Amino acid sequence: MSSEYFIVLGILGVAFFAVSGALLGHDKNINGFGIVVVGVMTALGGGTLRDLLLGKPIFWVETSEYLIATYSAIFATVLFVRYMPSPSNFYFILIDTVGLAIFNVIGIEKALISGTGMIVALTMGMTTGIFGGLMRDVVCREVPYVMRGDVYASACFAGGLSYAALFALDTPYIWCILGSIFVTVLLRTASLHWGVKVDLFRKRTPRSKKKCDAEL
Repeated sequence: MSSEYFIVLGILGVAFFAVSGALLGHDKNINGFGIVVVGVMTALGGGTLRDLLLGKPIFWVETSEYLIATYSAIFATVLFVRYMPSPSNFYFILIDTVGLAIFNVIGIEKALISGTGMIVALTMGMTTGIFGGLMRDVVCREVPYVMRGDVYASACFAGGLSYAALFALDTPYIWCILGSIFVTVLLRTASLHWGVKVDLFRKRTPRSKKKCDAEL
């Protein structure tokens, strides 16, 4: 991917995540400069951790356009919420999902450019996509999506696997990117629509106990 396309995709990602942070802050009655803190943390947290782990310059320090996009998105969200009807939770989920999908691709791309293997790149993709939202939810006193059993990190990983599969088939980069974003958004929204959860440690009731309960 060319550097211009990479920057454009990154700007879209930070903008979407900044909006999702500002919206959740509004929903949790955070006001004043706190909205800026939550929005910036959401937009820049995952990418910052990724760059630190890869030993690369922090992306928003190296390219100030990311900061401009972040602050602009937060300001636009504040104006929208202030002068328009309060947005429904659907818009927050949709914006957060698109941001997750875009950041996942950016993390994968940046790791591959840095010379890592694909498994490390997939991990960096999830780190980039999840960590900012994790910080946002903790600050807003929400149980993070990634901790609830929602199809969130798993949707991110599935999008990464789609990227890896298309990459292995020598598919043009644009289709690797679009395919990954499509799979992540589709799985996340479909799981919310049908109420699908990732329940790894679901306890099963022993048959003997079921029989006793039925007799009672």
